[in-house]
Amino acid sequence: MDLSKIHRIYFIGIGGIGMSALARYFLAGGFDIAGYDRTPGPITDELIAEGCDIHFEDEPDQIPEAFRAALDKDRTLIIITPAIPVGHYEWKYFTENGFRILKRSQVLGVISKKSKAIAVAGTHGKTTITAMIAHILKQSELDCTAFIGGISKNYQSNLMLGDSEYTVLEADEFDLSFLTLHPYIAVISSIDPDHFDIYRNKNHLQESFELFAKQTVKNGYLLVKKGVDLDVEDREDLKVFTYSFNQKADFYAENLKLDNGLYTFDVLIPGGKLSDIRLGFPGRINVENAVAGVAVAWILGVSELTIRKALLYFLGISRRFDIQYKSENLVYIDDYAHHPVELSSLIESVREMYPEKKITGIFQPHLYSRTRDLYRDFAVSLSKLDKLILLDIYPAREEPIKGVSANMILKEVSISEKDILSKEETLEAVQEMEEGVLLTIGAGDIFNLVDPIKKLLKESGLK
Repeated sequence: MDLSKIHRIYFIGIGGIGMSALARYFLAGGFDIAGYDRTPGPITDELIAEGCDIHFEDEPDQIPEAFRAALDKDRTLIIITPAIPVGHYEWKYFTENGFRILKRSQVLGVISKKSKAIAVAGTHGKTTITAMIAHILKQSELDCTAFIGGISKNYQSNLMLGDSEYTVLEADEFDLSFLTLHPYIAVISSIDPDHFDIYRNKNHLQESFELFAKQTVKNGYLLVKKGVDLDVEDREDLKVFTYSFNQKADFYAENLKLDNGLYTFDVLIPGGKLSDIRLGFPGRINVENAVAGVAVAWILGVSELTIRKALLYFLGISRRFDIQYKSENLVYIDDYAHHPVELSSLIESVREMYPEKKITGIFQPHLYSRTRDLYRDFAVSLSKLDKLILLDIYPAREEPIKGVSANMILKEVSISEKDILSKEETLEAVQEMEEGVLLTIGAGDIFNLVDPIKKLLKESGLK
């Protein structure tokens, strides 16, 4: 597809984190942008302020006239998110009237094809790793354009624009989206069971990641977390490296020290070492993510000084180990974790930072299918808390599944302090907290509790 022939782009699901990054990219390129989303929010508010025409009712009549013009179809592109249901009226309107419709992943494939793409895949960790790589490159002479699945605190955006041959982006496994990409450097952080609404079984998931890895361009690079088993033997031209937290690999950390909530460590690299790296973003899991960032930077020839400075001043991603409130007695952290492995990593990191404090977690399960498939694993992870408050399942794109509820998880959790509460009851429970660590966890609309909780904690006068 030749984007130079397109004048206007309409987004169905424009408020999503990935869709909004694309909308911003095309806005910056001078395209006329409009779109629909189910509900208003901070992102849609910002896009409207930046010049997008957005509405919130699924009504074809609300589509701006210029985007419905039958004589202008060749210059109009419709982009959809895979989360949009098939029966969506506006999607149906554009389909029946012969407009060109592409998925978000297909458009990313078109954009990245014109550059050296650095694509980060994995069932968890990819947003932070993507943001770290992008931040390092932005601080170097190489520069980059980056599409991030979260809001970078350094740049206050999910899009970074640059004058560079490099594009950094997340390679999303949902809906097989990452198979539209042909990266120069492919990074794979994990292949844990997930998205069995899309994948038939674990083997299908594994095969899809292997296909993604093999789509790396000729003489490109593959960086894989140690322990992730991938069969890419038929790609002899592919330069393969491994990384890990502290297991011996091509890149790994050692001499880990925790100082005032932040980590200092060395990174072993092929033929050498980067000593005394200080990460400006908390969380043990983020040391491993930083090792991946260092590895990509090393492959691209970024200087040690640049890597060191970039990691020191890396502020993280909104809703990733996001410290919202901190006093002597109480700490409140918000996190996007929505997979059992992510939950374990989060809770273990918090436990290491605050070993003497009681940890209370408020968790909102995301998707009925994920809850059905992984409820026992969720229970094992959540049992690492001292106290658990469960919210009802956030359905996202799914219809309810008979017999599937948050209670499936609750019954399997082994700790005694556990309950299922409404959001209103949850806020009442927060008011009773006087000390410890409080976590809000999940990928649904639990973020709507963050500001009310912060307000309650500030008004409580806890020190």
